[in-house]
Amino acid sequence: MPRRFRALLTKELRELLASRSFWLLLLMIGPLVGHAFITAVETYAEASGIAGGPAALSQGLSPLDGILVPTFGAYDLAVTLLFPFVAIRLVAAEKASGAWKLLLQSPASPAAMLLAKALILLAGWLLAWLPGLAALALWKLYGGSLYPPEVVNLLTGHLLRVILAAGIAVAAGAIANGAASAAIATLGFTVGTWALEFIAAGRGGTLQKLASYTPTAALRVFEQGEFRLSAVLVTLAIGIAGFALAANWLHPGRTLRARCAASCVTLLLFTLSVAAASRLRASWDLSENRRNSFSLADDRTLARIREPLRVTVFLAPEDPRLMDLDRNILSKLARILPEVEIVYASHSRAGLFEASGDHYGEIWYELGVRKSMTRSTTEPIVLDNLYQPAQLPSPARAENEFAGHPLPTTPRGAAWFYYVLWPLAITLAAWLHLRNWS
Repeated sequence: MPRRFRALLTKELRELLASRSFWLLLLMIGPLVGHAFITAVETYAEASGIAGGPAALSQGLSPLDGILVPTFGAYDLAVTLLFPFVAIRLVAAEKASGAWKLLLQSPASPAAMLLAKALILLAGWLLAWLPGLAALALWKLYGGSLYPPEVVNLLTGHLLRVILAAGIAVAAGAIANGAASAAIATLGFTVGTWALEFIAAGRGGTLQKLASYTPTAALRVFEQGEFRLSAVLVTLAIGIAGFALAANWLHPGRTLRARCAASCVTLLLFTLSVAAASRLRASWDLSENRRNSFSLADDRTLARIREPLRVTVFLAPEDPRLMDLDRNILSKLARILPEVEIVYASHSRAGLFEASGDHYGEIWYELGVRKSMTRSTTEPIVLDNLYQPAQLPSPARAENEFAGHPLPTTPRGAAWFYYVLWPLAITLAAWLHLRNWS
């Protein structure tokens, strides 16, 4: 690593550790993760039949759903509401004080300086991961089960989530006039993605495909145990585009017209990259219980279908059956078949005025000129119905081999670590460092 870049990293690390917002993030992340972990363990224990209570079906007790997703859900909250202030400060403070103009007179390029900021932000966020990693260690100490591919996949999703958030926050800090305006713009972006998801639900087409790459929707893919290449590349593209926009707007020698033109070029390249990445269909089911896949017998049978599949759904977006259909059938078919086109034919959001219609509730599957219809969203019934136009026999399906991992335990020692030891350690470290800094 060149000496100049090491000096940049050292400078950015000092800036990060001098930031009170970063220490506040570390201070708050412990109790947030701790509350999520303790609640998750207690709920999991109740479902496992602790204290002699009735136990749930063991096949439904997965540590991914019961422990990992709720525990690391605290990080999704932190990266939405807390982390942007840390990222914005690294840019907005230098911009407001004029230090950025002085730094531009050094031999380092703006791209190298922003890369140093990105790496230090990433390192700071990995430090904030310590409470979450401690939760994994505690769960193992309690006797819990962890499936390594699920864990790595979930951590990858959260890492991509913070890269995206860092890109948006840095771009906002570079373009806006102040840190407050940048924070409002970043929050506005987040709220806008939530609105996009709500509007696009069940509407199909380009709008719904675009909504599938919002931060929340992309993270949900990893929370379900699926590694989807398109989600990875699109999320990375958003983060990189944010840093590229920041480099453009932080260049003091460019006119406003030149900055706007360069921004348009950056957004055009970003759009082309996203369009290309979204067409990639490669994905892998890394869940222990194969929740994103059909049975092995059905997978082999469906792989013999080479014709494009057209699915016409007469269900309103707020109909619970549509959610079951999307999650249990359509998303799995899209992973296996070469081409799947989904048409949402409902004309209202709730379906209140369509319930008496002749077609409401029907789901049509078309392969070429052959078609079949069912009103069911149950996996075996739908697949048997699909095999009819495909002219394939239904395979013999084996029983679900996932036995589940029940664990009636209590979160011993977790409250002391998250509510006492972690806040005390962070408070002491912040006091010692900020005292020496001042």
